[in-house]
Amino acid sequence: MIKLILRQFFFIITTFFGVTIITFSLLQLGTATIPENIGNLTNESIIQQYFHYLSAIFKGDLGISSVTRVAVTDEFLSHLPASIELVVLASAMALLIGLPLGVIAAINHRKIADTLINNISMISYSMPIFWWGILLIMFFSLSLGITPVSGRLSFLFDIEPVTGFILIDTLMSNEANHMDAFQDAILHLILPVIALATLPTAIITRMTRQAMLETLSNDYILTAQAKGLSRFKIYWVHGLRNALIPIIEMLGLQISTLMTGAMLTEYLFSWPGIGKWIIDALEKNDFESLQGGILITTTLVIFINAFIELFQIWLNPKLRKKVKIYNG
Repeated sequence: MIKLILRQFFFIITTFFGVTIITFSLLQLGTATIPENIGNLTNESIIQQYFHYLSAIFKGDLGISSVTRVAVTDEFLSHLPASIELVVLASAMALLIGLPLGVIAAINHRKIADTLINNISMISYSMPIFWWGILLIMFFSLSLGITPVSGRLSFLFDIEPVTGFILIDTLMSNEANHMDAFQDAILHLILPVIALATLPTAIITRMTRQAMLETLSNDYILTAQAKGLSRFKIYWVHGLRNALIPIIEMLGLQISTLMTGAMLTEYLFSWPGIGKWIIDALEKNDFESLQGGILITTTLVIFINAFIELFQIWLNPKLRKKVKIYNG
């Protein structure tokens, strides 16, 4: 296990330095191609500039935004809670819907329920987020008038940000109408969460179905059935518990997909998260914010993926044996 941790650490370090080279090149390209930045060019060699860039990163200094004149790190941290809130709620929705649907499909293998769930998940998997989000806005916002079109909170409410998470801040607020603000925040969240959760829900449903089909064919499931255990214990306790291992492995691979989907979702619904901030920086030629946002986001994805891989090996004894054999 120690060898695996060291290998993962080596992977994180090498990938991180690879990302710094890409973001440094991006900053150099922006400085060299934007006329206003020509005066900022120095006589230092590229190598010297890169090491100065690395030194600043390790000090937590990602530069100053050329548009807002605010530290890039501060801007990132101010937009981070909105992205976390959206991704966490979308992930929770995907799990709460995808897991039961996958189990139901497996239990009713080759029956009407299985066919229906498979077809719906295939359609959901095939829909681009941007197109799906526009359809949601047209139907629920423009036609029915149930949900807001965009934003995070109506301009009618003046809620002081404390944690950065809009649901928590509205509940903690001392304003007299804070519960109305909380309800308004939920309405603003509905469409972005549905749009972002659709693809992972389809993937979790199909993966759960496949994992459950393999699990239900094992001898211990047949033994449990012979003992007369209830269907709930057989399918939802013993079956699902053992099927979760490959599902967790798959979830680790969905981190980058969620991040990409979050960027498109935030931009479409004007959700003030990291994704919209990065796209806005690209549109405004704010290369300092762009390279800082890409660097931090990519680093977070690398760490999350490494952690999930270690967690998978700790959770699955078979993987631990394979790692032991691989390491000799």
